[in-house]
Amino acid sequence: MGFADILDEIGGFGRFQMIHVTLLSIPGLLMASQNLLNNFTAGIPGHHCTIPNGTSLAVGYNASAVGLDDREMLRAFIPMDAGSKLAKCTRFTEAQWHLLRTNVSVTGTPANLTDLETEPCQDGWTYDRTEFRATIVSEWDLVCTLRPLKQMSQTIYMGGVLAGAIIFGGLSDKFGRRALLIWSYFQLATLGTCTAFSPSYLAYCVFRFLTGMSVSGVILNAVSLKVEWIPTKSRTVVGTISSFFFTFGQMILAGVAYSLRDWRKLQVAVCAPFFIFFLYSWWYSESARWLVLNRRSEDALRQIQRVARINGKPELAEKITLEVLESHMHKEVQSSKTIYTVYDLLRTPVMRRISICLMVVWFSTSFAYYGLAMDLQKFGVSIYLIQVIFGVVDFPAKLAALASLSFLGRRITQGTCLILSALVIFANIFVPTELQTIRTTLAVLGKGFTSASFTCVYLFTGELYPTIIRQTGMGFSSTMARIGSMAAPAVLILDEILPALPSIVYGGSAVVAGIFAFFLPETLNVPLPDTIEDVEEKWAKRKASEKKQAEKETVALQEVKENAETEDSKATGLNAL
Repeated sequence: MGFADILDEIGGFGRFQMIHVTLLSIPGLLMASQNLLNNFTAGIPGHHCTIPNGTSLAVGYNASAVGLDDREMLRAFIPMDAGSKLAKCTRFTEAQWHLLRTNVSVTGTPANLTDLETEPCQDGWTYDRTEFRATIVSEWDLVCTLRPLKQMSQTIYMGGVLAGAIIFGGLSDKFGRRALLIWSYFQLATLGTCTAFSPSYLAYCVFRFLTGMSVSGVILNAVSLKVEWIPTKSRTVVGTISSFFFTFGQMILAGVAYSLRDWRKLQVAVCAPFFIFFLYSWWYSESARWLVLNRRSEDALRQIQRVARINGKPELAEKITLEVLESHMHKEVQSSKTIYTVYDLLRTPVMRRISICLMVVWFSTSFAYYGLAMDLQKFGVSIYLIQVIFGVVDFPAKLAALASLSFLGRRITQGTCLILSALVIFANIFVPTELQTIRTTLAVLGKGFTSASFTCVYLFTGELYPTIIRQTGMGFSSTMARIGSMAAPAVLILDEILPALPSIVYGGSAVVAGIFAFFLPETLNVPLPDTIEDVEEKWAKRKASEKKQAEKETVALQEVKENAETEDSKATGLNAL
């Protein structure tokens, strides 16, 4: 008997669970906006060197008389790159009017053009406002020599998510899931909105780091509150449906970004709603499991009785007493008297195997996901359209994951998603760059498989770690995901060495993680463990049972072999006679 039995008695997945899961999932509509926001707030608009006094120089040349518009006039001031487009980071030291009288494209290769002197942009840049009206790139000139600062802002944000996973994971095991979730909503709403008023790039990065910390607090505690209040048989469906909120949020982000096209307005639009989530989050019930295991059984009893009443079972609210609750969770309460740390995730054999495998799976899933999702401008399609496509593909991917999780199990689904994503990434290496549609299609498929992998690993991790140390385990495992998301943008730089190298790294990482996933225990239809001893006993017994069965099969095969040899010897003896 355990807490799962109490949940079944008070209504299983009843009215309370439906309201609870829905309210916890709604903020997921804007969680995608936080992680993928850099695609739009740090989008790189078309740009070229600003030409001082360009209008007066054009009047002097009498450009209108010869039928030249402003764009054509720029050929006299700015060289053309190899793609016959205006260079982004250089300009001529002197106006080259003769270039306007010819059809020459200045690429620097003809002999008579090699002597034309150029210089870096001295007076700033002029930006194309068609796709973006304002981004942090155009506001603080993060182009040319400062272009790495664009990716650094995303790395800093993910660093905040990493710090939040470490800090909030441990704090929620100590102070409770509900309290930390409420604080995380408030922190995200306040600091995220303040980010829109950043006066400098440095202030922007500081606010983004702190916002990233709160994002981890929201994700980790929301997952735990869902998992710890729903019955075992409902976890798969709830986990997958909840992930659809994140998926739909990707399309919402594209629509909001398209309508605003200004990074400050967009920042406010995706962060201010968290004030609403902060206000209604006070309705949440603290995890009764956590309360009992932290010697707050009376508070846990009040929460259970509240849930029973909301589920329409007031008679059970009176029947469940403190003695009944403690008798159901006696073993868990005894175990909670021990103080647990990250070391306990690696101390025992089964926990160590689970933790190491999950670290690899989390890292590679996030590594491949953000490698594909954070460089949308390379596809040659409208960035808003490709964001919508990347969101739409998640629906069939996650529905397939839901079916697989329910019928094939967590382990097979997790490993298969990673292996398939690797195969798609590797396939893209052999597609010529001219076939942009095929490359984009393969990238979309890869993104779908990594999204399905994310859906599985969130659910899988919550089911593998015991209640007493679940949040610490979630934070420890997802720390590797944050490291992967920080490393993903940096790997894109490797394409200067070899264009296929980033894909090789992303795909190779997914293959390794897929192999590790097959070493995890299966949790399909298995009650949540509450203590480390539960984990060790459950999986060690299963492994011992499998080993014993294998030994029996080996003995049986040996007996068959010996009987066959005996018959052969008899036949040989008869033949000899």
